[in-house]
This record gives sequence, C-alpha cells and structure tokens, in this order.
Amino acid sequence: QVPLVESGGGLVQAGDSLRLSCTASGDTFRRYAGAWFRQAPDKNREFVAAINWDGRSTSYADFLEGRCTISRDNAKNSVYLQLDRLTPEDTAIYYCAADTRSPFDRRWSGEWKSWGQGTQVTVSP
Repeated sequence: QVPLVESGGGLVQAGDSLRLSCTASGDTFRRYAGAWFRQAPDKNREFVAAINWDGRSTSYADFLEGRCTISRDNAKNSVYLQLDRLTPEDTAIYYCAADTRSPFDRRWSGEWKSWGQGTQVTVSP
C-alpha cells in the first residue's frame, strides 16, 4: 500500500471547474495505477476515472459525459482530476485510489488497495 493525500476540493457554483490532486508518499508511485472514486450522501462509492502507471491509458465513467480529465505526473508522485461544468449532482467526497495490479481500470472500489482520506466537493445551484 501507498499513503495518499487528496486536495483541491471545495464549494463551487454550478458550471464551475475544479482540479483535484492526489499525492503519494514514497518513490514507487510510478508503479501504481491511479483512480478517482466519489461517494455522495446515502450512496455507494462509484468509479469516476482511472489512469495506468505511465499515463498513456485512461478510463472514465460514462455518466461524466466528457466533463473530466484524469492525468498524472510521476515526477511529483501525483494524480489529478480536472472536473468541468460541475452540477449539484457532482456533490460528493472524492477519493483517490492506487494499486499495482492489472487491469488498471477496475471499477469496483473493493479491488483497490490504497486509499486517501477524501476531499469534499460541493456544488451549489
């Protein structure tokens, strides 16, 4: 497992954008695939996006409809999630996950070993 810390959440208005960051400790993060999940109140944790170890492959949840971009910078041990055209339905705690196993785009949260503490995103109408 690898320690992960998310940042970048906050309170925004509908239509705004946010960039979430996830930074790992240690120097082996380049071996890990990274992913973002989110969990709204009274709902299950759901897959948002994933990226493989070198950033060349990405995968997104269909419901996002092109409104987000996942990226990474292994020199900074970080994975990012750009969220655009936010709506109140995007309000949730956003979690970063990492794992060394394949395939990189596993969509069930139980298949990811390392997790951050989450960052709250709240979108007002």
